[in-house]
Amino acid sequence: MDKPEIRIDFPSSLHTFVGARRRAGSTAVQVDGTSTLGHVVESLGVPLTEVGGLTVDGAPADASHLPAHGQHVSVLAVARPQHLDGPLRFLLDVHLGTLARRLRLLGVDAAYESVDIGDAALAARSAAEQRVMLSRDRGLLHRRELWAGAYVYSHRPEEQLQDVLSRFAPPLEPWTRCTACNGVLREAAKTTVRRHLEDGTERSYDVFAQCTACEQVYWRGAHHARLSAIVAEAVERYGGPRTAPVGPLNTSIAPQRDTPATAR
Repeated sequence: MDKPEIRIDFPSSLHTFVGARRRAGSTAVQVDGTSTLGHVVESLGVPLTEVGGLTVDGAPADASHLPAHGQHVSVLAVARPQHLDGPLRFLLDVHLGTLARRLRLLGVDAAYESVDIGDAALAARSAAEQRVMLSRDRGLLHRRELWAGAYVYSHRPEEQLQDVLSRFAPPLEPWTRCTACNGVLREAAKTTVRRHLEDGTERSYDVFAQCTACEQVYWRGAHHARLSAIVAEAVERYGGPRTAPVGPLNTSIAPQRDTPATAR
């Protein structure tokens, strides 16, 4: 007995996930009569994190819908900015370190795993902390236990940042988070951070901030122009304060720490 057949189409923004023959409009797909529409869409390569909606014969449908023979399904792209019923904070996998640092530079809550802890652990943390999982790993984004997720489409940090900011429109508070650990920065007197500073830094700078979590020290320094350009472009496009008490920051690491984390 022949299996039921539906027709399905995808918007151009999702063509990166589907085979070439499904990029030219509506195509036929055989279904088994028991799999949900969400399962069918994922089986064709599209994570449900990237689906903004589904229609069946022109009417809105849920991912739990059981497609029937002859139905026409349209997969819709995620609307931008995307609304989430919960806190707007992120979790990034091991491959997105530069993006994590740039989000933190803009004051966005961005947790980051610098080692590969595995998809199961990442998905569990996303669920436990209600964080949007950002990744270029399509398999990870298929995991059901994710609280929320989003595919990072580009491999270029500049484009990755624009993608995330345009998709989620997080509030920007530049210069308020530690780019190394995601902790919150506070202003610090030179006398309280002197032990972290080299002699040249201590002589040359008077305004400092320190992370309340890892104690890393920040000051206006050599990265001024580059970091300011990142902040200015983001604020111009997506809104947020242009300045903060500390301003563009450099980093100094205490002797027991590794090399400085930057937003490069």
